[in-house]
Amino acid sequence: MVQAKMTFITLPVKNLNTSVDFFAALGFEFNPQFTDENATCLILNDTTFVMLVVESFFKNFTKKDLSDATATTESILGFSAENRDEVDAFVEKALASGGSASNDTVDHGFMYSGSFQDPDGHLWEVMYMEPNVVQ
Repeated sequence: MVQAKMTFITLPVKNLNTSVDFFAALGFEFNPQFTDENATCLILNDTTFVMLVVESFFKNFTKKDLSDATATTESILGFSAENRDEVDAFVEKALASGGSASNDTVDHGFMYSGSFQDPDGHLWEVMYMEPNVVQ
């Protein structure tokens, strides 16, 4: 089985400053080594990063048209939280910082998740899973 050492997710954004302000308000940090007027590297954790790339520059990396994330779903980006309260608090913070509602909170008993859209319409999901289920 292939085990990636690092994960890079690249998302097109309309306005880099708006995206940086939004994710900074959520408590994320950025790697200045990989940040310029075209892109920034958002740090999710030690091995997972999200490259936020201005749409005009993003087009250099693909021959396909870019989707409008406010109108179509391209993917759902998910990450875990320590507990249910952290899920709720993070989603509330995202909404208060310029994000918008995506779906209602989902409670499956063993798994709990909340979701939001960033300013560009990308879908994000924050989830908590009971530790005994993850093993």
